[in-house]
Amino acid sequence: MLFPGTCCHWEGNFGHVLEDLQQHFYTLVVSYSGFDETESGTFLSELDKVKKVETYIKNQLGGKLFAAYGCSLGGSVVSLLVERQNIHITHAILGSSDMDQAPKWLAKIETAIMMPLFYPMITNQPGPFARRMMKKMMSKESAQSEYLKKFMKMMGMDGSRDFSFLSKGSVKNQFCTDLYTKVGDNILVDGTTIHVFYAKKMGAKYLKRYHKHFASPVIHEYNLQHEELLLDAKRWTAEICKACGLS
Repeated sequence: MLFPGTCCHWEGNFGHVLEDLQQHFYTLVVSYSGFDETESGTFLSELDKVKKVETYIKNQLGGKLFAAYGCSLGGSVVSLLVERQNIHITHAILGSSDMDQAPKWLAKIETAIMMPLFYPMITNQPGPFARRMMKKMMSKESAQSEYLKKFMKMMGMDGSRDFSFLSKGSVKNQFCTDLYTKVGDNILVDGTTIHVFYAKKMGAKYLKRYHKHFASPVIHEYNLQHEELLLDAKRWTAEICKACGLS
């Protein structure tokens, strides 16, 4: 089961890996409420989504998953699913999740600051300030720019997807609740292996967070940037298979 990252459309996030992945797995992709043009719901909170996914897994999958992959924010969702122990995941894989956490009051302030920039960029309606920021990001060295181009395409920020249906409420709620929804420390569940696809270029502080939240995580270290591995479908699929003992 695949869990998208912050403000990502399920297809933009995982569409490019499904063909390769489905050669090895029966695959399901979570579509967050408010981030799918086929329904009119609103994303309420990270915990609300966790509870809905738990209900689905209990009712449709016998309460068990062989493997779950969480892209960025999705890694926090997967972590909560493991921690709550209402369903069971054999291989829980975090894709270079930042695991940022803050008190609710600070999360609300950070969200209020980010929304005027983030929402227009997500919906491809950037104002002058957002356009300047995007231009600055894209003006870095060519290798960095190539990564940013692919990453922005995955998030739908390159204009390739119509996000006009996306409400400010859904973006605000997802961004904010991800910050203040706490993931526990020293998580250890019998029969569950926590895998972390650690993007070394993000910095060592994130590695410390993984060891803080999980008692015995299996760290898969890559000299890459945030979710850069996911941008390479064949390599990412091979690493998923390796983590799950299929190769």
